[in-house]
Amino acid sequence: MSASEAFQEAYGVEPAGLWAAPGRVNLIGEHTDYNDGFVLPFALPQRTVAAVGPAPDDRWSVCSTLTGEPVTFGITEPGEVTGWGAYVAGVVWALRDAGFDVPPVRIAIDSDVPLGSGLSSSAALESAVLTALVDLGGLDLPVEKRPALAQRAENLYVGAPTGILDQSASIRCQAGRALFLDCRTYQVEQIPFDLAAEGLAILVINSNAPHQHVDGEYGARRKSCEASAAVLGVAALRDVGVDELPAALERLDDDVLRKRTRHIVTENQRVLDTVTLLRSGRVREIGPLLTASHASMRDDFEITVAQVDVAVQASLEAGAYGARMTGGGFGGCVLALVDSDRAEATATAVAEAYAERDFTAPTSWVAVAGPGATRL
Repeated sequence: MSASEAFQEAYGVEPAGLWAAPGRVNLIGEHTDYNDGFVLPFALPQRTVAAVGPAPDDRWSVCSTLTGEPVTFGITEPGEVTGWGAYVAGVVWALRDAGFDVPPVRIAIDSDVPLGSGLSSSAALESAVLTALVDLGGLDLPVEKRPALAQRAENLYVGAPTGILDQSASIRCQAGRALFLDCRTYQVEQIPFDLAAEGLAILVINSNAPHQHVDGEYGARRKSCEASAAVLGVAALRDVGVDELPAALERLDDDVLRKRTRHIVTENQRVLDTVTLLRSGRVREIGPLLTASHASMRDDFEITVAQVDVAVQASLEAGAYGARMTGGGFGGCVLALVDSDRAEATATAVAEAYAERDFTAPTSWVAVAGPGATRL
């Protein structure tokens, strides 16, 4: 059932319009966003579609083809709406808290962004709803300011301590481009990312390992980074360059903080190096940077699990130029840079490696950089 059909079934009328926002793959730059660093995501073709129309009262209602539980709420404060409906209520709250007159609406959601896979289905939901509310309410909220508002909804209303990467990708990405984002200044550069023209592809492998985004481990990593920054006397770990890293590590007397810091500082540099290579068309050469990023997430940030490590290793053994986990960690997806004609063979190699270990079978597809949030 489409979002439009779900809307008509739930509310008995046609929606005023359809709005869509994509999930995302982060090419490189993991956990750097909340450290004021650099990230390089691109939007997926998979997206969340919101069918939206005016409500007959001063309340907001939302239903989804993915759940059997409609959610209705009035003016709320953080924590009052829980579950998946909190992402919608959080957007309404964040807009109202910013001084906007938010139109009461009814919403029906449909999505093909895989849930719990580290591809940011939550940001896709927030971004689709936000875009619809801005359009229907005629709200004066420029596109470049929308990700921070959606992030505020997730941080303060839902209670997930995420950075701004996901919402920025879902809202600001462009088709055929990767989004080079400075998470301190919010400046962006659209980096050409037409892999097919180079005979290449990004294979996304959903590990199908359990993935929990709002959990203590993610928050613990963020607190460790903030603790390191405090000891080093910097506003954020973004302010430590790779040439300053040895001295910085000597000043940290905790091995965990040293490892977390090393990942963030080196990961920021890997993003910058990747952008430099892509600007000059040397796409295959980013492969070792992707693989180094994964090693850093595995050894220093300690956010990988056996399934994603096996997927990375099997991809490399099958001839991938580079591979890494993408997303917050503890499950989720792996991306592999492969020759286009090797994508299927690489997916098969990963599936065989999983079968040998009795892991739940992975699912794989080739990802093409798609557009950000838009009215359909």
